[in-house]
Amino acid sequence: MTTNHPAHTPATVRVAIVTGGSRGIGRAVSCRLARDGLAVVVNYARDAAAAEETVSAITAAGGRAISVRADVADEHAVAALFDRAEQEFGGVDVVVNCAGRLALSPIADLDLAVLDALHRTNIRGTFVVAQQAARRLRAGGSFVGFSTSVVGTQLPGYGAYAAGKGAVESITLILARELRGRDITVNTVAPGPTATDLFLEGKTPEQIDQLAAAPPLERLGTPEDIAGVVAFLTGPAGRWVNGQILRANGGLV
Repeated sequence: MTTNHPAHTPATVRVAIVTGGSRGIGRAVSCRLARDGLAVVVNYARDAAAAEETVSAITAAGGRAISVRADVADEHAVAALFDRAEQEFGGVDVVVNCAGRLALSPIADLDLAVLDALHRTNIRGTFVVAQQAARRLRAGGSFVGFSTSVVGTQLPGYGAYAAGKGAVESITLILARELRGRDITVNTVAPGPTATDLFLEGKTPEQIDQLAAAPPLERLGTPEDIAGVVAFLTGPAGRWVNGQILRANGGLV
């Protein structure tokens, strides 16, 4: 399913694909890039209504956006996602891979079927999206992947999730070097605790308070905090930042 709100896009407009762009950090990134003047392709996996809400918020503010459904781990669906961006807006300049899954469990107890599903989205999905980005991004473009600060903090229960995000960091750092000479930046953002529905689900108020107190800034991040980092990395001020993991976490080690 796709939703059209493209308007007429000038040839000079920059175009962004945001996977997982319908909710949480992805929605904040979609809206921020649209405010910065980019035409945005809001990708989603299942929740068409949430994607349409994101598109409507962008277009109501005068931006340009469409929504396109695709499973990021399906190479044919992702190729079609990029095709649609090129058909509607003329090309692709920014790819932000926000799509991801979270499963928490001690390593000893994790159902391996859950592990496979988690890594299908987080590792294979990142690789598939990065592969299309490497083939399609225009000169001057940017790819931004998403990791987690838990790769560094190593909290119990996050073994499978952090392992997958460690793979994301490796994929993106290598891609940055493989795109030498293309004038394309590749970086990964590794948020700390951020107040999204996905993060807050299943946590007690006491757990949330404890996590909020952990950074020296003594608060949870917001989706808009993370969207600002993405806007920097994909905008003109971030052109000299390449092949980096940016841990946006309020000062967590």
